[in-house]
Order: sequence, then C-alpha cells, then structure tokens
Amino acid sequence: MGKTLVQKIFDSHLKAEPFEGTKVLNLDVVMCHEITTPIAIADLEWREKDRVFDAAKIKVVIDHVTPSKDTKSAVQAKILREWARRHNIKDFFDIGENGVCHALFPEKGFIRPGYTIIMGDSHTCTHGAFGAFAAGVGTTDLEVGILKGVCAFRQPNTIRVNLTGKLGKGVFAKDVALEVIRQLTVNGATDHVIEFRGEVIDAMDMEQRMTITNMAIEAGGTSGVCMPDEVTLEYLWPFIAEEYGNDKAKALKAFKAWWSDDDATYAKIVDINVSDLEPVATVGYKPDQVKKLSELCDMKIDQVYIGSCTNGRISDLREAAAMAKGRKLAPTVRGIVSPATTEIYKQAMQEGLLETLMDAGFCVTNATCGACLGMSNGVLAPDEACAATTNRNFNGRMGKGGMVHLMSPAAAVASGIQGTLCDPRTMME
Repeated sequence: MGKTLVQKIFDSHLKAEPFEGTKVLNLDVVMCHEITTPIAIADLEWREKDRVFDAAKIKVVIDHVTPSKDTKSAVQAKILREWARRHNIKDFFDIGENGVCHALFPEKGFIRPGYTIIMGDSHTCTHGAFGAFAAGVGTTDLEVGILKGVCAFRQPNTIRVNLTGKLGKGVFAKDVALEVIRQLTVNGATDHVIEFRGEVIDAMDMEQRMTITNMAIEAGGTSGVCMPDEVTLEYLWPFIAEEYGNDKAKALKAFKAWWSDDDATYAKIVDINVSDLEPVATVGYKPDQVKKLSELCDMKIDQVYIGSCTNGRISDLREAAAMAKGRKLAPTVRGIVSPATTEIYKQAMQEGLLETLMDAGFCVTNATCGACLGMSNGVLAPDEACAATTNRNFNGRMGKGGMVHLMSPAAAVASGIQGTLCDPRTMME
C-alpha cells in the first residue's frame, strides 16, 4: 500500500515508538521566538540542563514585539538574546535584521522537502508548503526539542484537498484558504494533515502556497503540505545548488521521492473547484464563518492591517499597492502596513510600494507580528473592526472587544478606501 508524504517523513525520521502509535521523530529544525521560548529556557536552566542538541539546527528570532514595548517584553527578548549568544546559535535574528518567523525562515533557506520542523507557534504549519512536516508544539515539546532534537507525535492521518479550476478576477490564495476552512470547518481537520493538491496549487508560487498552508491550523490541522516541485526547487535553488552539484534534475528527483504515492490512503478527499469562487471575508469570531464580500458591503471598518505570516510578503505588498495606487483611505479608516521581514521591507521600498501605500494614507511599521495578536502596532479599541490580512479572528485577537475580518490584501485595501467591507473587483480595472 502506498504512503502519503507525511507517512514517508515519519518513517524516515523515526527514532523510537515507546507506545503504539506514538512516534518519536528526529528533528531537522527547531525554531524559537521570544514569546514561547523563554519559558522553555527558564525550565531547562532550573533543571540544570541548559544545553542545545545542535546549535546549527536551531533558528531564533525576536518577532512578536519588536522593538520591545515594555519591561516584560524587553525581559523576554533579553532572555532569548543571552541564550542564543551563550550557545553560539548563529542563526539569531534581532532588531534590524529580523522578521515574522514564518516568512523569515523560508526566506533564509532553512526549510527543505522532507524536513521535520517544530516551533512553539501554531502557524508553524506554514513550512509544509515546501513538502515538510512542520507543526506548532507546546512548551514541554519545544523544551525537549531544544535539548534532545526529538519530538513525539501521534502519526496524523491525511485529508487530501484537490483544488481545481482557475482563480477569477480579484480572487487570491487567501480566498482559497478561507473557502477550504469554510468547507472543512474549524474542527474538520483536527489531528490531521491537510494535503493541498491540484492544478490550482501547481500554478501557485511559493508565497501563495505558504498562505494556503499557513491557514491549515485554522481548520484544526496539525499541518498543511504541498508536494515539492519545480516551483519549490526554483525558490530553494540559491541555497541548495551546491548540495546537488548544480544539477536541478537530481534535486527534483530527490524532491519527488517525498510525493505521496498514487495509491496512498486518505482519511478523506475533498474536491473544490475554485472557478466560481468570489472574494470572501470572515465574519464573527471563527475562521470558518466566511461570506462573500459582495454580501458584506454595509459593514463599517475602522482599520486596515496588511502584514503577518499569512500575507506580509512582497507579493502581498504588491497586491495591496496596486489597489491603493492613486487612491486614499476613507477619512474614518486608519491603515497599517507591516512588511513581514526586513528584506521584504527593503524590496518594497525599492519598488516604490511603500511610497504608494503611504500616499494612500497607510502607516508603515517595521517587520513584526505585533498587531496580528493584539500585542502592539495596531491594537483595536472595543467595538472597532479591522479588515486584516492575518490568519485568526478570535474574539479579542487584535484587541479586547475588537472585530477582525480576514481577507486578501487587495480586499483589505479596497475596504479601507470604501470605509466598509468591499469586494475588490469593484475597484479593479
């Protein structure tokens, strides 16, 4: 019987099976940021086990509150800095060269097909876009990963989502992700991996694929994965060319060895034709509460937020700037743009994207997760609403009493210009 991509990764990384169905896997990458890692560091110190299994396999960033906004966040950052220096962790990204973890680490070439990756962050599933098994974990698992380079999992079954058809005008990867969540529901993929397949995925670049896999957790998924192909190869080639002797055919053959077999068994197969999909947004406080934007045009907003590990990449900023060009935000709406990494910030500046957005009335901040989870740089007041390119619309997510409507960058900017939620197609030439 054939195997799925995730089954192949589990088999190749299996270190032990202490209980039937519980697989202890060797880890290729352990990622750390200043919100969840300091707790693990403190406990390791308390246990007199202040060690790391392999400094080269640990990647560290300060990204959630950066620069620090108060004493508590400054202490968290200080703990992480001192720990990284103490253990000579070279891949440590502080203020001035940092970014949102799930955009920064792929940008640096740290992800490979077939890798196992953990982080104390639920949106670690983003990295499955490269054909890796990437999962968010709790503090105890993160602590063990740092110390021993292993993590225990119950092997998840896989749900295959076949995406067919062609995206229409004004419809983007974010709309596809929200439609998948709407159909699966927020609990529909619990304890499962979502395998995204089909001609729609094949046509997407890596940034679009990362948007899709980033949202897998919002359907309850352990991770989301795509098959590593020529698109993956081109993205990674600057980092792996030497490893494969500059032979792309050799690299592609290695990538495709991870592909799910044609006769692999799936817990469920879902077919979605996107040809008739319209631009959508969330309402309420669950990511599966999704409606067509054309039905929501009377809903007032107070803020637009462009950024996050979902939609803060260069293609997202291009999309936002294209909508903003020659236009102004409504007088009642404030706009915030947070490029996902320092490099993306530089590129957006060189391309004139930031100037276009600023001319439209947007405030541009440094790379940070801040506003996405209501920590800094754009917290909502009670009863305010935000058109956001982020990934989560839980009650209080962006500020106590605030409402978050998830949507694509184009839709978010269109909504900011209109002053209410807006179907971006109405503003597209």
